[in-house]
Amino acid sequence: MKNAIVIFCLLIPYFLFAQTPSFDFLDDEKMECTSVTIGKSASSDGSVMTSHTDDSHRTRTNINVVPAQDHPAGTMKTLYKRTYAPREEGKMAKYGFTKTGEIPQVAHTYQYFNSAYACLNEKQLAIGESTFSGRPELQSDSGLIDCTALCELLVERCTTARHAIKTAGELLNAYGWNDAGECLTIADKNEVWHLEIVGPGKGKFGAVWAAQRVPDEHISVNANASTIREVDLKNKDYYMASDNVFSVAEENGWYDKKKEAFRFAYAYAPESRAMLACRRREWRVFDLLAPSLKLDPNTENYPFSVKPDSLVRMEDMVRVFKDYYEGTEYDMRKTLTITDKEGKTVISPVANPFMKADELKLNQINGGWHWRGERTIAVHFTVYATIIQCRNFLPDEVGGLCWFALDNVASSIYVPFYGSITEMPKPYTTCGRETGFSKDAAWWAFNRLGTITAKRWGDMYPVVASVWDPLQASYFINQPVIEKQALDLLNSGKRQEAIAILTKYSNACGQEAVEKAWSTGDYIWTMFDGTW
Repeated sequence: MKNAIVIFCLLIPYFLFAQTPSFDFLDDEKMECTSVTIGKSASSDGSVMTSHTDDSHRTRTNINVVPAQDHPAGTMKTLYKRTYAPREEGKMAKYGFTKTGEIPQVAHTYQYFNSAYACLNEKQLAIGESTFSGRPELQSDSGLIDCTALCELLVERCTTARHAIKTAGELLNAYGWNDAGECLTIADKNEVWHLEIVGPGKGKFGAVWAAQRVPDEHISVNANASTIREVDLKNKDYYMASDNVFSVAEENGWYDKKKEAFRFAYAYAPESRAMLACRRREWRVFDLLAPSLKLDPNTENYPFSVKPDSLVRMEDMVRVFKDYYEGTEYDMRKTLTITDKEGKTVISPVANPFMKADELKLNQINGGWHWRGERTIAVHFTVYATIIQCRNFLPDEVGGLCWFALDNVASSIYVPFYGSITEMPKPYTTCGRETGFSKDAAWWAFNRLGTITAKRWGDMYPVVASVWDPLQASYFINQPVIEKQALDLLNSGKRQEAIAILTKYSNACGQEAVEKAWSTGDYIWTMFDGTW
């Protein structure tokens, strides 16, 4: 409890005065991301889905199109490892990149979308991400590849999830993993897999990994905790793993095959299973999409995947990522009070004083607020979020669709970017972390809106929702219309014209969303007249 109070007190200035992740707090913490995956028979339209919230205070805030390229024989690709950049006075905290080495480039690389993590290529290969705390003694600095580099390599080179996992294994074996525990949720037009990776041990080369497929009729989630337990390599349709997946655990005394069943999560990332901030999000995703299961919010383990109560629509996915545990005893919109180090009752950093006062059970959480303690799916420190649809019943030019949101999803909107488009709206390509506050960067429009809204959520959020809800609905309604136009052109042999119409549409949606973010921020600032 004392640790929790200290962390709360340290974070009070951050939560009270800004929503933006500009402040350089808790630099040693890992990123907190949520990824939800949907099998093709679990979605309402046959889409395979993966997703990602980049919940970090240092990553880039923009997205851009990296075009397909042909590379002459002998071309080398330079690899970089993401590191903490020194903090510059008056500037936002950010990551730097350190060169780790070079590897041979392939003859042809595919077009893809790149942000903090590469997320979708022109062949409908899509990737989400979620860091988890693998055993610290496993991390090695000997390898060349970290998570950001691996995502980029996979979307450049691969067309299916299985191909990506096989390629990841080959690359990690040849060039080594230098990162912490990571889960990549890899989707293609037909299936989606979770790939969990940890290091081989300090000073060693390679990686340890396991991959599990989400059944077509199921949904799954990774929320900063390893969720792969039993690994049945005889069932090749649902499991893959590195050659050393059992031996490294045995050598280190983390698994005794004579006494117990092998469980990847408990062998390589047992701490992650103890983190309430992770487990609660796992529960909440299943609670929202499969409430009939009536899962216990305090259970240590949930199923790797479950069948949803009804087929999952895009509207359902958006609802999941906007969630503050509404309607539960863990609802984060309620007023919280905490006891400070002097024994006084004070308002917590996340209090909303205009709402009904209600004590949450936060004081029962071991480990504090950030990373180990309680948190919701929607958080103020999200930089960007994706929901990606991959569809085998549509050509690649139309089938791959990245829905992209900036800043806190609860006060933002998902904009449709088709995987074939040749350019992004200019505000989305401008990194707000590099510019500082600027009307040229889309992220600042959404961050400013979210920051203002958070100050009086109960009053201001209904105003924000009145703007975003109908606009989001219009994007879903327009989706089949624009896709039919593109399909008609494709069927007539007019591929470039089809890509052009999708590019124009995606750019128009992005520009519209940015303009509304700015104007809505202006409106609520004026409407509430600075009365706080």
